[in-house]
This record gives sequence, C-alpha cells and structure tokens, in this order.
Amino acid sequence: MSRLPVMSSKRVLAENAQDLAPAQKRLRKDADPVKPAATVIGTKRPALAATRAPICVIKQSVASTTSKGGNMKQPVASTGTKTGGTQKRNPWDLKGKVSDMEDKVRTYQIKVKTLNQQNEVLQDSVSQSHRKIVEVEKELQIQRSQNGEYEMKLQVLAGVQDELEKVLSDKNFLQKELTNLEGKYRVMETLRDSQETELQTLKMNLSVQESTLARVQVNLRDFEEEVRSLKETVAQQKDELYAGEMERRRLHNTIQELKGNIRVFCRVRPLVGGGLPKHVQLATSDNKAITLAKTEESHTGKTADTQKNYNFSFDRVFGPRASQQEVFEEISLLVQSALDGYNVCCFAYGQTGSGKTYTMEGDEVDETRGVIPRAVQQIFKAAGKLGEQGWEFTFTASFVEIYNETLRDLLYTGKSSKRPEHEIRKTTSNEVTITNLTYERVSNEDQVLGLIALANQNRSTAQTAQNDRSSRSHSVFQLDIEGVNAGRDVKCKSTLCLVDLAGSERMVKSQSQGDRFKEMTAINGSLSNLGIVIAALANKESYVPYRNSKLTYLLQGCLGGNSKTLMFVNIAPEPDSFGETLNSLRFASKVSAVLFPVFIGQSTLMMSLH
Repeated sequence: MSRLPVMSSKRVLAENAQDLAPAQKRLRKDADPVKPAATVIGTKRPALAATRAPICVIKQSVASTTSKGGNMKQPVASTGTKTGGTQKRNPWDLKGKVSDMEDKVRTYQIKVKTLNQQNEVLQDSVSQSHRKIVEVEKELQIQRSQNGEYEMKLQVLAGVQDELEKVLSDKNFLQKELTNLEGKYRVMETLRDSQETELQTLKMNLSVQESTLARVQVNLRDFEEEVRSLKETVAQQKDELYAGEMERRRLHNTIQELKGNIRVFCRVRPLVGGGLPKHVQLATSDNKAITLAKTEESHTGKTADTQKNYNFSFDRVFGPRASQQEVFEEISLLVQSALDGYNVCCFAYGQTGSGKTYTMEGDEVDETRGVIPRAVQQIFKAAGKLGEQGWEFTFTASFVEIYNETLRDLLYTGKSSKRPEHEIRKTTSNEVTITNLTYERVSNEDQVLGLIALANQNRSTAQTAQNDRSSRSHSVFQLDIEGVNAGRDVKCKSTLCLVDLAGSERMVKSQSQGDRFKEMTAINGSLSNLGIVIAALANKESYVPYRNSKLTYLLQGCLGGNSKTLMFVNIAPEPDSFGETLNSLRFASKVSAVLFPVFIGQSTLMMSLH
C-alpha cells in the first residue's frame, strides 16, 4: 500500500488542527466581550435574564462543538488498544488508519465549516452589538445632557418658585398697602376739601396781610434809617466814650500829679479805752495838721512847767475815729491810677503796735477791712465796667516777705526744708522780678483774699515788749495788671504794690535781744534806706540808691518814674510812745517837706499849661 495518501491525510489533519485551534481561541476571545455588548439594547435598560441569554447560546454551541470534537478523536484512539470497549487497529493496518483519519478529517472539516458559519454569525452579532453599544452610548450621552439641562431647568424653576412665593407675599403686602392708601386717600380727600376751604380763607387773609406788609415795609425802611442813624450815633458815642475815658485818665493823672506822685498820710491809732490823749492834738478845722505837745518841768523849780509843741503838716491826717472806709476813700483815686496803667505803691510806716497791719489788711468784717482787700475789690469792679468798653484785663498776684534782708515766698505751700532761694533780677524790659517766686493768676476778689489769708499764716511774727504779735518783716503784695483793648489796639500794664512795713523801734523801748535785736537792726536799716530813696526821688537826684536794701530794690518799679506812691505814717497815742511817735512824724515830715516844693512847681506848671 502506498504511504502517500496517508501523508497527505496527516498533513490535512495537521492543517485542520492548526486551523481549528485558533478558531477555538477566537471563539473564547469573542465570547468574553459579548457580555457587555448584550447588556443594553435600545433606549431602555433590558432585564437581567435577557442580557445573559445570547452568552448561554454561545457557550452551548461551543460546548456542542467540543463534544463533537471529542467524538472525532474516538476513532483515533481506536487504532490502538481498546480503551473503554473500543478496539484499536493493528499497527500494520495502515489503510484502516488512513480511512479513520480521512473520516476524522471530514468530520473536522464539517466542524470547521460549522464553526466558521457560527463565527460569522457571532461576528455579525458582535458588530451589531458594537453598533448598538455606540448608539446606546450616544443616546446615554444625550440623556445625560438632557438630564443636566433638566436639572438646571429644575433649579431655575425652584428659584422661580421662590420668586413666585416672594411675589405673592409682596402682592399681599401691596394689596394691604393699597387698601391702607385707599383709606388714606379718602381721608386726604376730606382734608383737601377742608384745606381748600382754609386756602380760600387764607387767600383773603393774605390780601389783607399784603396790604399790611406794604405798610410795614414802609415803616421798616424808616426804622432801618433810624437804626443806621442810631448805629452811627452809637459808634460816635463809643468814640466819644473812648476819648472821654482817655481824657479822664489824663485828667485823673494830672490831678494825682498835682496832689503829688509821692504823698504822706498820717493816722492816729485810738487808745484802748477810747478817746484822744492830751499830747496828741488835732485841729478841727484843718485835716492836714497834727501837733504833739510835751510838758517840760522846770529844772530850778522856781518857774512853772512849760509846754513844748511839735507841729507837723501832711497831705491828710486821720484821727482815732476815722473809719477804714474814710481812709480808703482818700487813696481810691490812686487805686484807679493802677488800672489806668500807672504803677502805684502804698505802704504803712510806723512803730511797732501803731496799727500798720490793721490799716493795710484790717479784719474779716466788711466795715473793718483794710486797704489791701478794698483796693482789690475796687480793681475788679472797675475792670468789669471797663470790660463794657472793650477792655480785657488779666491779673497776677504775688506775696513776698523781706525778713532780715532775705526774701521769702509767702504763697509757698511746699515743705520748709525744700523752700527755694529767691533773688531780685531785672528783665530785658527793665522790669523787676523775683526768681522762684509763686505768681498766681487771679480772676476775682475771693481768690486774692484766699492768697492774703495764706500769706498771713506764713508771715514771720514775734513777741516784743511793745507788741505781743509784732511783724518782724516787710510784707509786699503785688498785683500785676495787664489791659488790652483789641478794638482800639491799646494796651496798658501796671503794678499795684501794697506794703505792710515792719515796725520801727528802739532797742531800749522794745527790749529786743538776740534774734529780735538782729531783726530790729535789719528793719530799721531798711526803713532808713526807704527814706533816703524817697528823698532822692523827690529831689530828682541823678542817682537813687535802690540797691542799698532789698525793700527799695524790690519797690524800684513802683517808686520811680511816673509811679504814684503813698506813705501812711501810723502813730501810737500812748504817752510812753511819745518818743517813737515824734521820730515817726519827723521822718514823715522830712519826706513831706522835701516833696512840697516839687508839688508847688508842678501845680504852677499845670496852671500855666491850662
């Protein structure tokens, strides 16, 4: 037997086997993707059983195919020994084997053909499934976009619904408002009718008022003319008032200069029991003269006792019955000069216990108030009246004590151990100031009186044989005055200086010892220098020894130039004070005698000018 057919049949079988294996692999590969392809068909999602039905068909066809393939292998197994009841062919039976192989080939060809057909069917179904999947995805995308649009529309509709609800609430509110407005409108119509009635009445009244207004306007023009005339008159009167004030100041100063820029007053202190002692004689018809009478015994005893009189004359003499008000009236014109811009100095001179402090300060009762509180009261009253003419004043007060030629601030409220030292200095404008001194800005009388009370507490006093509470220092109260009239562009500046001098005394009379003796020496020395300075000023000497004592150096601005100075000489009426009284009157008489020729010359000059 020829082997060629056998070889050909083997080659065919081998080729068929190679063709069959990829086909089966392709069937397995194609069977897996079928699952998702069969899930969605059409626009609606299919049921779970429907999606899996084609896969079952594919698996059954493949299984049937493999089962058939298994049957085809059975003849090949029969060529050998029997397996499971089948007899194998003998090795030498090649023809039989070829026949069996040909049968197998035909069987495999039939299977391949069948599988190819099934594969084509499956490929068609897969392609259809792919096309359906693409269509479904497109439709799904369209549905998703539509769903997005529907969601957006739904959101818009939700907003529209909110707006609709809001519009409905607004509508209800507006309807209520409309109802209210309709009610108000009806009320307003009623009011309009009443207003129209009133309007007609007002029109009638208006016509009456217009005629009245015309008359009033005519009167108004007349009044305006009168007001302009009155304003011109007021301005003219202000000018005249200002000119009158300036003329008053000039005449007032002329009168004071005629009376003397330095004047001397004498005041007799009353006795403790009242009345007037015999050795002090006051003329009833002359208030400028005073006489001290002294009875001298005869040394031989053969003649009668003789009386020696000491006559003195001053600008004014006040007896023991003179009140504080009467004393102040004589110097009130000098206080006015301080407000007019002239420096004024008033001081009390005399022995210890002669009433200097009472004259300058007095008591707290209004009737017994002294020169300082009355002067302050007059200053503030006059400043208030001048304020109506456009003047504005500022006042600065200070209170200094000169004790043993040492300056002490009487307004100092700190610790005594930290009390600063003071020196008298001159500024560039030639004004006298004191370093580290308390200067208090004051605006009323009460503030000044409070400062005076504080100064009295701090002043140095001591007991002597002549006075239980003798002032052992000079107290100097200064009130700096600055006035401004802005409307007239006029300024004035002055100082009112009120001094309570320490008591002059002799050592034998006061029985001063130790510190009291030192105080007495300093007091008498400064008082002596004060007399020298006043005499030099009265004589118009080229050199005035201001620096000889702290008192005259401090009062330099209030003593020289066009300043007004008044000296009170206070005397004690007791007989045992005769010697001190005589010394005080002699000192004051010297000052008055020096001034008298000067005043006569000034009076003659002023009369010739007029």
